[in-house]
Parts: sequence; structure tokens; C-alpha cells
Amino acid sequence: MGWLKTFVPGFITLAVLCSVATAAEKPNVVLILVDDLGYGDLSSFGADDLHTPHIDQLMSRGMRFDQFYANCTVCSPTRASLLTGCYPDRVGVPGVIRQQKRNSWGYLDPNATTLPQLLKTVGYHTGMVGKWHLGFETPNIPNARGFDFFHGFLGDMMDDYWSHLRGGKNWMRRNQEVIAPEGHATDLFTQWSIDYIQERSRQDQPFFLYLAYNAPHFPIQPPEDWLTQVKAREPQLSAARAANVAFIEHLDDGIGKVVASIEAAGIEDNTIILFSSDNGGSIPHAQSNGQLRGGKQDHWEGGIRVPTCVVWPGKIPPQRSNAIGMTMDFLPTLCEIAGAKVRFPIDGRSLTDIWLRGGSGDPERTLVWVRREGNDRYQGRAYYAIRKGPWKLQQSSPFEPMVLVNLDHDPLEKAPQPASNAIARGLREELMLHLQRAGAVPWQP
Repeated sequence: MGWLKTFVPGFITLAVLCSVATAAEKPNVVLILVDDLGYGDLSSFGADDLHTPHIDQLMSRGMRFDQFYANCTVCSPTRASLLTGCYPDRVGVPGVIRQQKRNSWGYLDPNATTLPQLLKTVGYHTGMVGKWHLGFETPNIPNARGFDFFHGFLGDMMDDYWSHLRGGKNWMRRNQEVIAPEGHATDLFTQWSIDYIQERSRQDQPFFLYLAYNAPHFPIQPPEDWLTQVKAREPQLSAARAANVAFIEHLDDGIGKVVASIEAAGIEDNTIILFSSDNGGSIPHAQSNGQLRGGKQDHWEGGIRVPTCVVWPGKIPPQRSNAIGMTMDFLPTLCEIAGAKVRFPIDGRSLTDIWLRGGSGDPERTLVWVRREGNDRYQGRAYYAIRKGPWKLQQSSPFEPMVLVNLDHDPLEKAPQPASNAIARGLREELMLHLQRAGAVPWQP
């Protein structure tokens, strides 16, 4: 296996020279992205009030990352990075895309090439189930961005997991057909994924399934029987925490059913399963990020570090990795494994050496975060973070000063320093170069 990196300031052009597998051995890929799952909201990550056996099993069966980051502290930008391999502001999505244009802070670049488009060039069937959140009309709907099949929700959050509406509008679709399914959204997405896996496993063609659950994003609405079970088992919990625990346990059960369908189809040994979250847990909604500081919307570690693992039986032995990774790395990694050539600038880096050979990655890698948002709290302005090696410069509001943290010495960010020394100045200069590059891409249509 070999691949060539040509360095361009701030990003990488990755040309895959030969694939990990031959055409007949190309692995299926099931990429599971959950919404707002906190770093402390899995039993394998230290939670003692909830049970997540199925996600825990994924974490133990493959490679668990202890320093994996979402590309943003909110939804749309991370999803844009997952699909394009780029920083979100470099593809026009620095903030949340919403159906009300006056409060929408991104527009996916129509010229950006996506992961499913690349995988299709090497023979993959591409399907998506669940939450899209990158646009409501062509060219920014799943079927126009590389997915052969879409069964899910175009919008952002659901106002209700049973009615599936957002602001009174129905964004549920099967491809481009408006549908009105009955049932809890988590159950629907689970079954639709199982249906897709069963159908595609009977075909002589590798497939890529992107399964994006809305859960456990608020509103916290577990099915009643799951909530009753948690209340009986954990009577000490507040009503808000009990609902969140039940919500996550119900999600975990669905993920277990999806994994079981892969095994039942007899394709487990040639299927990569990826699991991650789009950002950290929401503290006001009784979610937990463990010992990490902050949560969703923050650039503290609790807002951006996410539970992540990859399972590939016979290829990736069970282990924990301290290598640094980011959501945008999925695209170059999967393309390298599949043999898909990426001949345009991206920011993500292939993790194949880490996955398949136990590599340690680049501990001095530079990572950038941006989020733009409206309302009185943010007023349409952006705020940023940048990490290089152990040093992290960050703010969690556009109206507060940057602070500096050394994550080796202060991993829980309890004692941030003023951003006034030479290290902070160097990070600011790198961040400014990133902002110049990102400024070339509009974030409004």
C-alpha cells in the first residue's frame, strides 16, 4: 500500500496510488454518527447510571480513540466535514443550516466533492439513513450529493421524535418523496438501516451506509417503557437525567440491532463499522461529558472531544489509541482503503496507518475549530479554537478573549492561561492563515 501526500498550506492533496484491498475484497462501510452524545454518556466511558452494552462492545472489539475530535461543537459543520474531508468553513458551513434563512449560518459549497461521490467511482452503492442537516433543496440534498438512496430527515432537530416535524414542516423523505412514517425516529432509522443492509448484502457490490441518528439530541424523548425501566432501576436520578439515560439506552439498543443485522447477513468480516458523535453533550439537557470541561457549543474539550471507534474484524485488533483524529479524517481514510482517488485539496488526513499498523499519528498536528451563530448570545459572529501538539488556544464565545491551555499538563482545562506568550502568538498566526483560506468560500447562497 502506498500513497502520496502533496502539502499545500493548510491542507493536503491525497492521491491514492493503490488500495488496501482488491476490488473483490472492498469492505462494506457502516458509518454511525449520533447527535450530541457526551464523552461521559457511555458505560465504557465511565457512566455509572446508564447501560450501553452494544456501543461498549463496539469500543472493545476494535480501535477506540481517546483523542478524537468532532470538527465543530454543533451539528451542520461536523456533518459537512465528514462528507467533504475539509474544515467546515472551507466548504461553506461555519454554523448551523436552518430552514429559516435569516437564522441560517451556512451553505454547503455546491462544488465540494463528497465521500459517497468518491466511493461510487470505485463501485460502491451509497446509502444514507437519518439526519441530513446540510440543506433542504437541490443541490444540497442527499440524492444530489452522491447518495444512491436516502431514507431519513432533511432537517436539523426534530421538535418531536414521534411527529418528526420541525417548525411545523415535514422533512421526512424516501429519496425525494415526502413521507409520513409512524413511530419513534430512532426506531425508524434503525429499521430502515437494517432494511438497507439486508437488501445490499444480497448484491454483488460493496456498500457504504451513513447512518445518522437524531438521538440523543434534545428534545429528550425516550419511549415510555424505556423511561419506566430506568426510573425503576435508578430511582435516585432527577427526572431530566432519567429521561436522558433512557433516551441513550434506547439508542444503544437500536445500534445493537443494526450490528446484529450485519452479523445475520454474514458480512461481518468484510464490513467496517465506524462510530462517532457530531459534538459533545448538552449540559442543560442533563447530558454528561464526564470530567471534561464544558459541553455542546463550547470549545472546551467537553464540546469537541467525542467517543469514537472503528471495528474491522481480522484487520484491526482490539486496542485503544491516543492518536489524534478528527471527523474530516474519515473521508481520506475510507477512500484509501477503498482505492478511491482524491485529487483535490482536503484538510483531513488518512488514519489508515493508525488503524491497520498501530501507528501513533502526528502528535504535533494542527487542528482548527470554528462556529458561527446568531441570536443575542452570538449575534452572527464566529468564535474559534486551534490546537497544535499539547497547546490549545480557544474561546467559547466571540465576546470573550482567547485563553491558552497545555493539555499535557492540564488535561481537564482547569487553569487556562492568558493568551499572551509566544506560543499563543504563533497559534494566532496559524489561525489567521486558516481564516484567509476559508474566506474564499461563501457561506450564504
